[in-house]
Amino acid sequence: MLRALEHIRRMRGGAQSHLMRCSDGHYYVVKFQNNPQHRRVLVNELLGTRLAARLGLPTTPVAVILVEEELIRFTYELCIELPRSREPCAPGLQFGSRYPGDPRRLTIYDFLPDEFLGAVNNLHDFAGMLVFDKWACNTNGRQTVFFSEQEAPVEGSAETFRTIMIDQGFCFNAGEWSFPDAPLRGLYARNRVYQGVIGQESFAPWLERLEKRISDRVLDELTREIPPEWYSDDLDALMRLAEQIYKRRLRVPELLLDARRSSRHPFPNWM
Repeated sequence: MLRALEHIRRMRGGAQSHLMRCSDGHYYVVKFQNNPQHRRVLVNELLGTRLAARLGLPTTPVAVILVEEELIRFTYELCIELPRSREPCAPGLQFGSRYPGDPRRLTIYDFLPDEFLGAVNNLHDFAGMLVFDKWACNTNGRQTVFFSEQEAPVEGSAETFRTIMIDQGFCFNAGEWSFPDAPLRGLYARNRVYQGVIGQESFAPWLERLEKRISDRVLDELTREIPPEWYSDDLDALMRLAEQIYKRRLRVPELLLDARRSSRHPFPNWM
């Protein structure tokens, strides 16, 4: 079990996460049980990220992290800001997503201009992540971060970037655990990342993994990792969620076609 040792800073975003140094020597973005969005987003983060990783998508390692009451008591910044008040972050087991490096040295970008997107060496993974987001009914736009692959690029060499897919909190419709599908849901904000999509075959590698790598047994293993307090000990609700997730695999090709036919036309090179 990982333990949080030190608070580094508050992160942006509606869940009011905090960057913390943990007992394995790494830094994690930690979401707390009493975050303003919903307690279940911790379930969505852990389960969603584990499933995305099973499909070979670029995610960060995730973990259940113990944040002890003493650390919260002596760290003023570990709080949840409400419209008219503030309350301490809840102690206990929280969700952590590993920061992709040392935050003192690594610069993370949540936006790259179009002229730099071509230098992202795994840009094709946006197509794979759309397969995941349609499957999981991510009701938020796709969230991602970029970082340079060279801490100090050699003079004259072209700088390259890598993207990591973050924030699975609004998969399964956040705290609702329902699947209100809509054509534009799960899409990244800019069509430029989908220029490599030329047809349904562009999604084939991830659709094949979805069929072959996701089973009842896999879902059972992953749900057993989730602390019961994250879903208020409602095991029946969690089992219903897992059942729906498994059944939805066959709907993904249809949901991708719905996105293609939408007024946004996200795939400019689909033939």
